[in-house]
Amino acid sequence: MWAYIFGAVCPRKGKGAGLVLPYCDTEAMQQHLAEISQAVDEGAHAVLILDQAGWHVTPKLKVPDNITLMFLPPRSPELNPVENVWQFLRDNWLSNRIFKDYDDIVAHCCAAWNKLVDQPWKIMSIGLREWAHRS
Repeated sequence: MWAYIFGAVCPRKGKGAGLVLPYCDTEAMQQHLAEISQAVDEGAHAVLILDQAGWHVTPKLKVPDNITLMFLPPRSPELNPVENVWQFLRDNWLSNRIFKDYDDIVAHCCAAWNKLVDQPWKIMSIGLREWAHRS
């Protein structure tokens, strides 16, 4: 079994929405979009930056009205700001660990995500890095 963290952050507000799931496919992405949609403030609209993974670009996805998907060019993960979030989670809470079993992996993934979401200043710092906004 696998454990995937599906996560999205809003660096302006320091908010995040995420799920830890045992699969990475269209159904999981649909659940993730629903989670993000619920987290978007009333009357607001989210732009979700994505790579072109098959489960991101499939026409089977039903994108909520309060979300717009913006796709990056192929093979360019360095352009996606959320990659900094994954690196932060690995560096601080997920790497160099020995997990007892699958449930322990899921528990650590959930704990890492929740620690991040509980620190909005971290989300703002990671997502609003000065270098990421240079022209």
